Amino acid sequence: MHRFSAFVLMSFLVLTAAHSVESELIANGSFESATEAGKPDGWKLPANISWESDGANHFVRLKSPQPGANVLLFRSITITPQIQALELSYKVRYVGIKRGKEKWFDGRIMLNFKDAAGSACSPSPAHPSFNGTSADWKDRSQQFKVPAGAATLELLFTLFNAESGQLDFDDISLHAIPVAIIDAAEAAAKEKEAARIAALPKPKPKVAAPPADKLPKELHVVGNVIQNSANETIWLQGLAIPSLEWSAGGDNILKSIEIGIIDWKSNCIRLPIREHFWAGTGPYQKDGGMQYRQTIDDAVNACASHGVYIVLDLHCFRAPKEIHAAFWKDLATRYKNHPAVLFELFNEPHDLSWDVWQNGGTVVDKKKSTPKPGDVLAENKETLTTFETIGIQKLIDAIRETGAKNIVIPGGLDWSYDLSGILDGHALNDRNGNGIVYSSHVYPWKSDWQNKFVKAAGKYPLFLGEVGAEVEKLSFAPPERQEDPYTWVPDMLGLIQKHKLNWTAWCFHPKSSPRVLKDWDYTPTAYWGEFVKQALAGKSFELKKLR
Repeated sequence: MHRFSAFVLMSFLVLTAAHSVESELIANGSFESATEAGKPDGWKLPANISWESDGANHFVRLKSPQPGANVLLFRSITITPQIQALELSYKVRYVGIKRGKEKWFDGRIMLNFKDAAGSACSPSPAHPSFNGTSADWKDRSQQFKVPAGAATLELLFTLFNAESGQLDFDDISLHAIPVAIIDAAEAAAKEKEAARIAALPKPKPKVAAPPADKLPKELHVVGNVIQNSANETIWLQGLAIPSLEWSAGGDNILKSIEIGIIDWKSNCIRLPIREHFWAGTGPYQKDGGMQYRQTIDDAVNACASHGVYIVLDLHCFRAPKEIHAAFWKDLATRYKNHPAVLFELFNEPHDLSWDVWQNGGTVVDKKKSTPKPGDVLAENKETLTTFETIGIQKLIDAIRETGAKNIVIPGGLDWSYDLSGILDGHALNDRNGNGIVYSSHVYPWKSDWQNKFVKAAGKYPLFLGEVGAEVEKLSFAPPERQEDPYTWVPDMLGLIQKHKLNWTAWCFHPKSSPRVLKDWDYTPTAYWGEFVKQALAGKSFELKKLR
């Protein structure tokens, strides 16, 4: 049996015993006090919510009148600045709750913090949910911290679009508690989880690390080119192999690396990864991220054993936060000065200023109200929010603080396409590393090649970490900005070859667009994959027209 540290456990017990609970924040949560009209005092009961009794005990009942109905009991609680943490407790009983079309269409309590302007504050507490039938009343409680800036807590007791069901609540109580209670409980839980993970068997490597004398030569930046430790100019050309950014297990990662290197002649692999999978907090991960990290180790070793370089790409969007600096400190410590490994700092920054991109600040949730031709397009369904970013420079600093000198690759604005600000006072400071290679992602809906990235190639080495074209029209781009790949691709490859731009084709996967592959037999697509395979094999392409 695991023993918690004495300090954490004793602190938790003392705090639990000694804390003084503030006055009740929900009046008449027992539903026993009634108005003259025979309704529970302080509660407004809308349609399909009734005040019921079991003998002398009173409670409220929510009942779905029809499939997909939304039955809702609402309460708003004022949060004063002194309240830092809360405990919600209640009794619940439910009968025949059947989930609707979405997994969150059921019985639940929604807990939403809002600031003084009515905007959502994060993080929000977990929303308790109820499905099926309970045998009897169940006592439930949860503790949660109050996010910064919160002015109100909205509680919504609801049958939310469920197919059917009945949901009873009684003895609802909300109290302020010392935040130290939650801190102590979280510390104890983390210690217990760390002990559980430490006891798990370690995953076995699938690819052995090559001996030191078989590793590729370390890279560094000289002017606008990349050189190895023998002062030979290196031109990185290869493939982006996705899936570890959306799945902790990935899809055919090692097989794709092997085929990409041997059959497709790549000397560089770009591997998108995510910080939550690395930390082991992603869906279905129960090993603290050990297997995920081992998969990346295997990928690094697979590339290194062939003398090939690998770019580890933090595949996030918009702007970095403190959690991303912590990720880079951990990953950089693991691959510190590994000669095969380069670090791509942040996949696709967008919708922020160059100053904020570089040095951090407030990222806002506003876009231009009237888009114009040539404006930045929203390339995924990410919702814009307001938050603080630490800026790209802090990611470089975090890596260099570990002693890692590996080349770093920051992406520009407009989803990593636009590098114009690099030449206009926003170049980053490497601070004692092997140099910076700037990244641009180039697709057929991007225009003004010369000013957005070609000019920057005259001063800095570039890495087109994503480049590609798709025959299918994309929903987010207007038709006039989606050129036929059979005219766009030869010119793009001609530009890459003319300037010897480092590049990896997006992407070596049959289900992520633009597709290099048709299937898992590694058949190249005619409109993009065939061109990529030819270019990697040494075929020359002519640049006829800049876009």
